[in-house]
Amino acid sequence: MVRLVDLRVELAGLELRNPVVVASGPLGVSLGLMKRAEEAGAAAITLKTATLRPREGHPNPVVYELPYGLLNSMGLPNPGAEEMGRLISEAKAVMRVPLIASVAAQSPREAEEVAERLRGADALELNASCPHVRGLGAELMDDPQLVADIVSALRSFGRPVFVKLSAHGDWIGVASRALGAGASGLVAINTLKAMAIDVRAKCPVLGGVYGGLSGPAIHPVAVRVVYELHREFPDVPIIGVGGVETWVEAAELILAGATAVGVATALRRGFHVIGEIVEGLRAYVAGEGLASIRELVGAAHR
Repeated sequence: MVRLVDLRVELAGLELRNPVVVASGPLGVSLGLMKRAEEAGAAAITLKTATLRPREGHPNPVVYELPYGLLNSMGLPNPGAEEMGRLISEAKAVMRVPLIASVAAQSPREAEEVAERLRGADALELNASCPHVRGLGAELMDDPQLVADIVSALRSFGRPVFVKLSAHGDWIGVASRALGAGASGLVAINTLKAMAIDVRAKCPVLGGVYGGLSGPAIHPVAVRVVYELHREFPDVPIIGVGGVETWVEAAELILAGATAVGVATALRRGFHVIGEIVEGLRAYVAGEGLASIRELVGAAHR
């Protein structure tokens, strides 16, 4: 019998019933799917990244399954910030877990316009790491000062601001600038820029040529990045994302320094994955003879 343990964590002022968060992705544009994730045990939901105006994304094919994960070249398709704001309002009326809105913007002014339309969210996440969209995402990390300026703009809305980092580039330097500008926490990592080639057709598989690699293949990279971020910024809350398929991967990220963990690609197997991860963590904490999962955050550094 599993002893009673406390899985609650505090994430930059957000009170989470457990450390499992749905990471930004296609699920975050459907109220029905978000509600199902909540009922399955998710402690917070990150919405699909919103841009100021609607985006159609890249041409098909946009997803390619590999033995060790997924390649996606969605191209940030979304209905635009105005519609995403309406979705947030509807979700807040029926959901009880925090909603984190994901923002993509090329300038502080654009970020303010997006955030204004997403005011109902409990927190904001700046997507500074999407690897397959020009002018947005990972290209922001080439200009740490721009990231800092956008963070400052988002902070004016009085919500916690998280910055989602890529494992490409100087992510420690970008994190330092973002935190100096008032970022409340960090999210690491996003998908890794990758591609696949059809050897028969002799051309790239994905319609957008390049895609983001997610799933088990990137998990060791995510663990390393979270570990190094926690070592540099031990008091900063981190959401660890990348290849979380079971409670074991979730526990690794927590031991590396993550306060919470994001799940995305694993949900292709069904929403039951969330409950399995939560219960696995509960059993793990109990088996270690601990009262709270908070005692394990960053334990690999001790």
